[in-house]
Amino acid sequence: QERLVESGGGLVQTGGSLTLSCATSGSIFRYSAMGWYRQAPGKQRELVATLTSGGSTNYGDSVKGRFTISRDNAKNTVYLQMNSLKPEDTGVYYCNARTALYYWGQGTQVTVSS
Repeated sequence: QERLVESGGGLVQTGGSLTLSCATSGSIFRYSAMGWYRQAPGKQRELVATLTSGGSTNYGDSVKGRFTISRDNAKNTVYLQMNSLKPEDTGVYYCNARTALYYWGQGTQVTVSS
């Protein structure tokens, strides 16, 4: 069974940075793509960033130029570097991995104080 474990969330001030990590239970090469989504209270889950096995990236409009998705194949881990954080970036961040199915981590809380 696929297992994704996120870490790195926390409380940060506006303008600060955080790096989220998502470790997979097996080889990262199994997945056609991996990504990050987030959900703020009272809102729908939204795309933050995705990274395909071929190296293509896609970012939500609100994070372009501030967030960077990357991966370390040797560590079977995907990262989300978040810079210039804003209060509207607050939410639970979920790691996602895709084969023919979608798999989700348990989520990690990111809170940006104003």
